[in-house]
Amino acid sequence: MELRQLEYFVAVAEEQSFTRAATRLFVVQSAVSAAVKALERDLGVPLLERNSKRVLLTDAGEALLPRARFALDAARDARDAVAEVRGGLSGTLRIGTLTSIRVIDLPAILGEFHRRHPGVLLRTTASPSGSAGLLEAVTDRRLDLAFVSLPGSRSMAGVRLIALAESVLDLVVPEDHPLARESAVPIASLAGLDFIDSPLGYGNRSVTDRAFTAAGVPRRVTIEITDIGTGAAHVRHGLGIALLPRFVLTGAEGVAVIPVTGADLVWPLSLAIADDRNPGAAARALIDLLLERIRG
Repeated sequence: MELRQLEYFVAVAEEQSFTRAATRLFVVQSAVSAAVKALERDLGVPLLERNSKRVLLTDAGEALLPRARFALDAARDARDAVAEVRGGLSGTLRIGTLTSIRVIDLPAILGEFHRRHPGVLLRTTASPSGSAGLLEAVTDRRLDLAFVSLPGSRSMAGVRLIALAESVLDLVVPEDHPLARESAVPIASLAGLDFIDSPLGYGNRSVTDRAFTAAGVPRRVTIEITDIGTGAAHVRHGLGIALLPRFVLTGAEGVAVIPVTGADLVWPLSLAIADDRNPGAAARALIDLLLERIRG
């Protein structure tokens, strides 16, 4: 049994696909298949059930998976210890991001991390299902850490959250809208209006849905967008109104921005890491840098 075989097996188990596992590992699919087959021969049992749609674990595969992860974590920690003695971190850090997190300057932070630790390969990915998809990827170990928004929650099964920043959602309406000249708008006044919002699973959508439910106010979402950075433009062109974080509204033209009263509309940004494993040295270094820049 080789560490490489365990690494390939874990990748296939987490991705539920040999093709996606090969992409993640930067190798050809045949190499992944050969390594898993060799591992199955060594152990004398099939570990995976293969069909045309996805790959599933057998009972033996289910038993092996947590132990394989433990072995790979131990090997990673050993490499990290040696790398730190030699004066440089190495490896790959898989980071999940939201489509718009301008409440912090993520490019600047990642750039600083790269300058400090050039031996670490940074791989970032965004989830089409927002924070919900990123959290699932963290718990499934497809990501080492992820920037997420979980309103009203400080914990979640399988995940530890580190609070980073927050922003208030304001009402955004066209300049000629009847509410445009108001200094503040009660949430009850927004019943029955057409809203532009992110899909279910996105943090800002969860904040808004929770606020309207708590206030007992019905809401109708007619247009869903995955990039909240375009929300003000959708509003400006008369497609509806929106509740958007203040950090995406700087310089917005053709719209009025109004605070909403009677509602908790705070959008939190947190860093999510799996709570059943210790983060590697590269992940710890990025966490330290984030806290240094954001809190310092």
